[in-house]
Amino acid sequence: MTMSPSLSRRDFMRASAAGLGFATLGSCSSLFVSPNSKLNVLSIGVIGSIGGTDRGQIAAHPAVQITGLCDVDANQLAQAQLDHPDAFTCKDYREAFDKYGDRFDAVIVSTPDHTHAPIMLTALAAGKHVYGQKPLVHQLEELVMMEKAIQARPNLVTQVGNQRMVFNGRRAAVEVLRSGVLGKAIAAYASTGAPGPGQYFNYERVKSDPKTPPDYLDWNLWQGPCQEKPFRDHLIPLKWRSWWDYGTGGLGDWGVHVLDVIFFGYDELTSPIAVQTHTPEAADDFVPYPCLSTMTYAVDSPNFANKFFPLHYNDRGHVPSRAALGLPPGPWPDSNMTIVHCEGGVMAVTAGGGLEIWRDGKMTPGLEMPGLPEFPELNHWHAWVDNIIGVERELRTPFQDGIRITEAALLGVKASRFPGFELAWDKSQLAFTNHEEATNTIVKRDYRAGFAPPIVS
Repeated sequence: MTMSPSLSRRDFMRASAAGLGFATLGSCSSLFVSPNSKLNVLSIGVIGSIGGTDRGQIAAHPAVQITGLCDVDANQLAQAQLDHPDAFTCKDYREAFDKYGDRFDAVIVSTPDHTHAPIMLTALAAGKHVYGQKPLVHQLEELVMMEKAIQARPNLVTQVGNQRMVFNGRRAAVEVLRSGVLGKAIAAYASTGAPGPGQYFNYERVKSDPKTPPDYLDWNLWQGPCQEKPFRDHLIPLKWRSWWDYGTGGLGDWGVHVLDVIFFGYDELTSPIAVQTHTPEAADDFVPYPCLSTMTYAVDSPNFANKFFPLHYNDRGHVPSRAALGLPPGPWPDSNMTIVHCEGGVMAVTAGGGLEIWRDGKMTPGLEMPGLPEFPELNHWHAWVDNIIGVERELRTPFQDGIRITEAALLGVKASRFPGFELAWDKSQLAFTNHEEATNTIVKRDYRAGFAPPIVS
């Protein structure tokens, strides 16, 4: 998708927030043709941690019909089929495209991180609209693959699973940053409380003995592009997030929910020039934690106080000193936070949309800021469908924005292989220009035969 040449990106985003929609998305209606007047959708990863929610929300749209279900877990596939008894089923996404490609127009991808790029790029290559879960990709090289794919398929509607951007406080936070009311930006801080004890992460870093996979799971297909390794407990169904080969830890899992408003607020933050992480241990089989990362962006813009802008991204709820930001003592309202320090004040927004604006040590509830547009009610999942069928809606987050957000999240994770060393990053070369070993080990993977992402041109 592209914006109208008559609109700057700033105007474009403002028009979206005001409910005016995306200028060129009406053209999608001419692309969408279905013999039964429904948008036929294939769901890949049908339940998992969020797949059931994604499928259910999208299926609830009156224009949608779930015509296909794909999952490597036979139990979850059978459970989902109860909701869609007429849908075709398969366990291999490649079979879905090869055998049933004429039965669906769009794809939901709610699978583990390591499989995102191979599946989503296959969908884009096939001309399918894509709703894809976060993080958008698992490897830094895949950012460029995805960038080229959406440039080659500009009329396809894409959406990252960033459902928290429907909260008015988060939408208002973008407007506050874009308005410049707080003055020039000095630094940004984002933090997540994850990982921690619970179902999503292997908090104890348990590495059990290899064992035979359960009968209902196709372990070969689950591994997808990764080099083959034995099945172990504490991976399925959700704790793969802690494992280096398959997940991206708390920083990758939460990146889109706490970094997004920073990138929506400042177009100038394209690709960082450096990343440095601090963690007690270098990554091995598990993504390390706690992990404190800093990405530095070169900026030459009146929106910034300096030529270099630091973005600090941390897990385990590490937040900046309130005193250092000129704020009175007290707790931050949540462990999942986005904070932007500007010359004229501080903006702090929670993942749940709680927004505070601090100026001269005094707080104003963010939604009481003068000059904010109206924020029409928005269904995150339905907005994707609406734009496909030609109904203009605010869309957060299309893949082109997801790429910038994911790059920061991935760099913060990947650099943990080399804690304390500041890596000079050049996305155009897909290289850390001051560290050959880092370039050779944390930029790309050797894809297992048959699972490499297609090149979309």
